[in-house]
Formats: sequence, structure tokens, C-alpha cells
Amino acid sequence: MEIIVGKTAGFCYGVKRAVEGAEKEVEKEQVYCLGEIVHNKEVIRALQQKGIQFVDELEEAKGKTIIRAHGIPKETIEKAKKLGINLIDYTCPNVLKIHEIAKEYAKKGYYIFLLGSPNHPENIGTISYCGKNYQVVENEEEIEEAIQNFKNSKKDKLLIIEQTTYSLEKFERITEKIKVEIDKKVQLVIKNTICSATKLRQKETEEIAKKVDYMIIIGGKNSSNTKKLYEIAKRYCENTICVENKEQLPIEKVQKFFKIGIMAGASTPQKSIEEIINLIKNKEEVFI
Repeated sequence: MEIIVGKTAGFCYGVKRAVEGAEKEVEKEQVYCLGEIVHNKEVIRALQQKGIQFVDELEEAKGKTIIRAHGIPKETIEKAKKLGINLIDYTCPNVLKIHEIAKEYAKKGYYIFLLGSPNHPENIGTISYCGKNYQVVENEEEIEEAIQNFKNSKKDKLLIIEQTTYSLEKFERITEKIKVEIDKKVQLVIKNTICSATKLRQKETEEIAKKVDYMIIIGGKNSSNTKKLYEIAKRYCENTICVENKEQLPIEKVQKFFKIGIMAGASTPQKSIEEIINLIKNKEEVFI
């Protein structure tokens, strides 16, 4: 059996920075985190064991509070100031760049299309910087409505930005459709804000999926970037599965294949990847 593990699998820079930062903060004193610092149960559990308390509402925090990698709305930052809560910002730098772009172009009078999920915490934060004239577009089916709303706004300037973990393929398809459907007089600015780590990971997932008989995607069920890796892998390898840990892996089924591909989401710890690799290797030895 051959096992191909993605070189880009596991923690991206933003996640690594946030998790390591949180570990250092809790060594000094009791700290809270507003929402899940990243979308991975294994990571959350490990940080809870070290003493970090995760809260859903700012009012639940009793002291120093971490801003997760996804970022938070500007209103929440203002609220923390009023409550006297000291915020420690571990928002991914790539997300902060999107906030700055949204703020800049909103001030310039642009209507903004934000490509991504309206319920994702990253986008909830970004929306707060988009002003009143914006539309979240998750998929191609929503383009027509978005363009109509843009026309109704009477704006002649349009900015397109994306969630950092958005699908590169979707981004390219949607932006091409928008170019075709809007008036040529519209001042269109397209900022590809998908982070480089996401682009590389998605590309490598496609390359591996084309080579293997069975593909394993490791990551949290509520992780946006993990879901996209699964969708990409499934497109090129019918036998694709997404698991959070080794307990969820159907090892007997895996053993029936000769070439296994493994990729992991940006919030997946190295430990989870290694445990699955070792499980496959150990079982292989038993079967031999």
C-alpha cells in the first residue's frame, strides 16, 4: 500500500499563530476565548484542558479575552471597550487585510459583493466593515439576485472580495459571470482575498485525488476549508471520506485500496494526521 500525504496538510500560519498564542496567554493567567478559536474539536478540547474558557457571548467573559483566528465584528470590539474587557487579537492577518479593504472601499462608495457563507464567523466580522451597501454571495445561484440588488442601489462602483477559505474554482466562475452580466460602465474592482495557504491546499488536494484510489480528508465537520477540500477530492476520487479523527476512519474499508491519499484542513493538528497514518500502517502490517 502507498500513502500520499499532502505537504500542505495541517495548521496554516493563521491557525498556528492563534493556537500557540492562546497557549502562551493561558500560562500567564486565566483567559477566555470568544467563540471557537478554530474549527476543530481536538484543538478546542486541548486548550480547554490547559485552562482556556470558551464563551459565546462577550458578557460571559470575566477577564482577558482572545479574539479567535476568524476575527469578530467591529461592534464587538467597541462593546468590549465599554465593558472594560481586555481583548487579545489573534485574528488571522489575512482576515484583517480583508477588513481593511472592505472599510476602504465602503468609504469610497463602492457596493461590495462578499463571496462566502453568510453564517461563517469570518464573514460576520467582515460584513461589519462593508457599510450598508453589500451582498453576501455563497454560490452561483445567488448571482442574479445580487446583481439586481446592486442595480437597485444606483451605485456605479462594485468591489468583489472573498472569504479567505473560499473555493478558488467558485471564485473564478462567479467573477466571470459577474463581469458578463454587469454594465460595462460599472467601475469593477476584484480582489482575490483567498489566502495563499488555501489556494495551495486546494490545488494539492486536486493533484493527490487524481492519483489515488481512496482519499481521506481530515478536519472539523464545521470547518469551511475542510468541506471545500472534501468537495474537491470527491470530484476527482469517488472513494473520498472526511473524518475528524482516527476513531471515525473505517479502517477495514481503507485496507481494500492500494493507493491512499491524505489531506487535512487548516485547523487540523499534526497529531490527528499522524494518528491516522499510523493506524493505516499498523493495520497494514497486521493484515500482511
